[in-house]
Amino acid sequence: AQSDCMLSAIEEGVITFIGSTTENPFISMTKAIVSRCRLFEFKPLASTEIIAALRRSLTDERGLKNYHAQCEDDVLAHFAYASDGDLRIAYNSLELAVITTPPDQNGVITITKEIASQSVQKKYLSIDESTYYDMISAFCKSLRGSDSDAAVYWMERLISSGCDPLLVCRRLVVHSAEDVGMADPYALTIAVSALTAMQNIGLPEGRIPLTEAIIYVCEASKSNSVVTALGAAHDAVEKTYGDIVPKHLKDANYKQDKIQGYKYPHSFGGWVEQQYLPDAIKDETFYAPSQNGYEKTLVRAKVVKRNKG
Repeated sequence: AQSDCMLSAIEEGVITFIGSTTENPFISMTKAIVSRCRLFEFKPLASTEIIAALRRSLTDERGLKNYHAQCEDDVLAHFAYASDGDLRIAYNSLELAVITTPPDQNGVITITKEIASQSVQKKYLSIDESTYYDMISAFCKSLRGSDSDAAVYWMERLISSGCDPLLVCRRLVVHSAEDVGMADPYALTIAVSALTAMQNIGLPEGRIPLTEAIIYVCEASKSNSVVTALGAAHDAVEKTYGDIVPKHLKDANYKQDKIQGYKYPHSFGGWVEQQYLPDAIKDETFYAPSQNGYEKTLVRAKVVKRNKG
């Protein structure tokens, strides 16, 4: 990698290496560089922090003080909501609102909810933050509880209140895998299609495929085996993070010694008993199929495999 050329300079102290990236440095940078650096992860700012920063910008000479702009806290909250934790976006949106709004006869610029919505290109959220999260929770629980009527209702309440419809779509995608999962794998395809439709069509027509997807996810058989398997695998990784890959599973392409012992499943009719996990957890089971929907067939398949083994 090109970054390897800096390795010796970093080690010898010739340069002070400071980098910033939106990518995962463990993936986008070589391990040799990362191991010699101290990594800091920056989190999105909270709404209260963004509101405080915007309020200062209205009174600071380095900011917008000379425009004599006024903006109520609930309007500043809308800028914060629309920025998704990015202060630069919030600053730019507020600045756009100020410089495009003519002053009144006293030379004062007043930023209203309508002006804020136009500046951020996002409808003003007509509910407080607590109610917003309560309605998101009600929507998610209605999906999990298989209540199509309630789920469609809360979707419409959220969007009518100014909630980003893509957020509703993303929640639906998550729940299609989390609460339906392998009981009806097609639910995930339907949910992703609704997200794509909303991105391409927008409001108001995008609500139609979204409603179809919500009803499908609600009426589908339910299983949480996917998220349960993920949680179990995560716990196992925490305990065995440094364990080596079993010898017969290693990549033989760049090894000096030929890797032996691997059984090619297609040579055994598609499946063969074989160890795939590290030695310390070789007998662990993470995925446990339910008896619901399509997953019933997976239960039978696992039993057949065990009998073969």
